[in-house]
Amino acid sequence: MGIKNANTAKGPGGQIVTIIVMFFLFGMISFVTNLAAPIGTIWKNQYPSTGMLGNLMNFAAYLFMGIPAGNMLGRVGYKKTTLWALAAGFFGMFLQYLSSIVGDGTGLSALVIYLCGAFIGGFCACMLNTVVNPMLNMLGGGGTRGNQLLQAGGSFNSLVGTLTPLFVGVLIGEVTSTTVMGDVRVLLYIAMAVFAVSFFIIWRAAIPEPHLIDPNAPKAKYSHSAWNFRHTVLGIVGIFFYVGIEVGIPSTLIFFLSDSQASGIEVNATAIAGAVAAVYWLLMLCGRFTSSFISGKVSSRTQLIFVSAVAICLVICAMFVSPDARVSMPAYSVEEGFSTADVPMAAMFLVLCGLCTSVMWGGIFNLAVEGLGKYTAQASGLFMMMVVGGGVMPFIQELIAQKAGYLESYWLVVAMLAYLLFYGVKGCKNVNKDIPVDDTPASDEQLYL
Repeated sequence: MGIKNANTAKGPGGQIVTIIVMFFLFGMISFVTNLAAPIGTIWKNQYPSTGMLGNLMNFAAYLFMGIPAGNMLGRVGYKKTTLWALAAGFFGMFLQYLSSIVGDGTGLSALVIYLCGAFIGGFCACMLNTVVNPMLNMLGGGGTRGNQLLQAGGSFNSLVGTLTPLFVGVLIGEVTSTTVMGDVRVLLYIAMAVFAVSFFIIWRAAIPEPHLIDPNAPKAKYSHSAWNFRHTVLGIVGIFFYVGIEVGIPSTLIFFLSDSQASGIEVNATAIAGAVAAVYWLLMLCGRFTSSFISGKVSSRTQLIFVSAVAICLVICAMFVSPDARVSMPAYSVEEGFSTADVPMAAMFLVLCGLCTSVMWGGIFNLAVEGLGKYTAQASGLFMMMVVGGGVMPFIQELIAQKAGYLESYWLVVAMLAYLLFYGVKGCKNVNKDIPVDDTPASDEQLYL
């Protein structure tokens, strides 16, 4: 296909540096993504039904950028794709900063600017995902070792995911009629600085380019595409549902706990909600860190089946536990700092789902690209498109919550988890092994996009 191998960073030392850089980028993805839901509590206070709009815009970008990001990866390489992603991230944060000063951070104009910033931030996260996942899977040699590296990178992703909603909750405190985007302006300053520093670090780093296409080489033509593999197509649907689960559980939980009437939390409800949601991401960190050790021995399929079944049980427990049952969980208040607060026991069950969702992304991705060979890059772009599920499904869940109740909306999560259980049991099996996947295309074949 005319593949260049520039900047291969050969040797153990070069590979370790590349892995560390990929882990760092995994954290940047989480940072961009996990800003949306906590900040959404501000806009939800001003405009009902807009709490998930920022999150929806962030993930909608994947639908438009998934395939272009995959094509960019082949044409300009991993490094330049990453630099473009970080530049987009900086601009997205800058627009969100502008929303905090237009009309003092209130009004429809400020909301539109914020949503544009969230959308562009989604471009950043999509491009970074397109870089990180195939690179780590490749560095691990695919299979269980590839999944092991994906889980290890996901651990850092979860660490950043733990800190982001907690930090936003601390800055916001209690959402009132006077709470505006200006209250999180410091966070946006920090975000822009992080993107600027990251750009410089990646610019100076040596990143291998195993899939860089030689522009002078004849264009490869294939008789099939990633769409011809049943386990890949079902995996693409699985990614759509998984991201909806991963984002929907803590995001709806934040809205539930922030609503004093629904949760019974009368003081610092938003700060407490942010702290509780942070525990969810912390447990994702623990789950991914643990999986990074066991994934060399326990298959992705076994892990996916087990965690899907357990998550279904936890979510159902959350929906049916007595609303009067309370439990102490980590909290934060301006007056007392970090402490504990009594929250509905349903929150504990939902937070525990973080242990389950922690291993799903790497498992689904690993199973869905197994045996694809030359079609892996195309599949990676398709997976990135389906990350839009993280915006679509939580938005649908919010609409259900408004009609039926916060906890009742989790039936949607149960249905999506049931699909992932099916995928682990049966859907992940490659039944198209007769399709050639070697790197030498036939001269008279046609490429399916």
